[in-house]
Amino acid sequence: MNPVVGISAFAAVSLATAVIGFYGLRISRTTGDFYVASRTVRPWWNASAIGGEYLSAASFLGVAGLILLSGTDALWFPVGYTAGYLMLLLFVAAPLRRSGAYTIPDFTEARLDSRPVRRVTSLVVVVVGWLYIVPQLHGAALAIRITTGLPAWVGQVAVVAVVCVTVVSGGMRSITFVQAFQYWLKLTALAVPVLFILFVLAGHGSPAVAEASVNPTALAAAGPYQNFSLLVALLFGTLGLPHVLVRFYTNPDGNSARRTTLIVLGLLSVFYLFPTAYGLLGRMYAPVLAQSGQSDALVLLLPGRMVGGPAGDLLSALVVAGAFAAFLSTTSGLVVSLAGVISQDVLDGSVRGFRVAALISAVVPLGIAAMTESTALAGSVGLVFAFTASTICPVLLLGIWWRGLTDVGAIAGMLTGAVLCGGAMLAGAVLGSAGTQPWLAQPAAWTVPAAFAVMVVVSRATRGRVPRTITRLMTRLHTPERPLATER
Repeated sequence: MNPVVGISAFAAVSLATAVIGFYGLRISRTTGDFYVASRTVRPWWNASAIGGEYLSAASFLGVAGLILLSGTDALWFPVGYTAGYLMLLLFVAAPLRRSGAYTIPDFTEARLDSRPVRRVTSLVVVVVGWLYIVPQLHGAALAIRITTGLPAWVGQVAVVAVVCVTVVSGGMRSITFVQAFQYWLKLTALAVPVLFILFVLAGHGSPAVAEASVNPTALAAAGPYQNFSLLVALLFGTLGLPHVLVRFYTNPDGNSARRTTLIVLGLLSVFYLFPTAYGLLGRMYAPVLAQSGQSDALVLLLPGRMVGGPAGDLLSALVVAGAFAAFLSTTSGLVVSLAGVISQDVLDGSVRGFRVAALISAVVPLGIAAMTESTALAGSVGLVFAFTASTICPVLLLGIWWRGLTDVGAIAGMLTGAVLCGGAMLAGAVLGSAGTQPWLAQPAAWTVPAAFAVMVVVSRATRGRVPRTITRLMTRLHTPERPLATER
């Protein structure tokens, strides 16, 4: 790929992000603006922003790469990512919005009337956020190296710098504008090149399909356990993603939160058609990328290979812009959510504290990414989902729907999930057991039930610690707001 194409595309999307972020600065004045955009974001705008931050490097690059490697086994990723939002709609979105909290630790403290629960939740949220940012920076390193030839660290530093500028400038209100723009940029960046490739194939005849297209790397198919465990991780992990959950606090009311989630389901369903198409085209016409270890670069390289010439360069530039929009939008959403937690629990909770926390939230994973190597993007994000499903998800679901949850039960369950899932992830990485020990490579099938079971058992053993205000709290979570009556 022409390096000028990659550099120009990255510069353009960074400039657009900065300009939109500074526009948000003009109307971000209060603490509420920085944390939750003063709870005034309407469903379509919020849904676009959620799509922008949720569709990360794993969705933009990793899904197509996994389909290239594994074929139909990889289709569980887009299915799970999208279906997780249906779970979010049914069980979490509206009650969480009605809680009135700014962050997930705010919710757990209010629900369980416990500062220790808040501290443990805050620690888990920060760990999840940092684990999720690292693959975004690995994706940026891959993209900058493949498209420009520059050192990989340049992409990581550039993403962190742009994110810090936009988040520190305008907080949640600023990032809402940025992420909504970036969703539509990402959708366009995938859809237009695929359509051009199909037109080329239709007009000039299909090139010879590669002989190894059925399985270009001879990887063994995933077993039923691995597929089931992955689906558990994606379905339940979506319910606990801090950067997604915080967006529902920006809706005016619970009804808006539900409508936002419905719109997100539609936006995600449309988006995932295109990474799937890239993966299928790659298996037919570019299996050499899988054989050479460049599967995650399929989306970046396929337009140039299939179209070629100036048109291929323009399409490649569009894809590169979309890829960097993915890295920027997801990282910025995570930094906003982490900054809210750190500023309230460690600093003074002011706008200045939020800005300092944002810098900390971005710099720490930059150091981690610089010291680690990239693995399959979608696979690494899938493990983050498993960790989230084993920690944050149980306390949210039980906190919203079960009166009997206690602070001791919540802490015990979160720590159990963190230790079991984190231990499995580390053991799988050290032992290289992805093929021989799938229960380590995909631990969610047993770590998620274990976390739920420990929360329930310990809560029943400490039922005397159920908050006295539980009736009032549960009524607040499950009673529709008055705006429902005024919208008739």
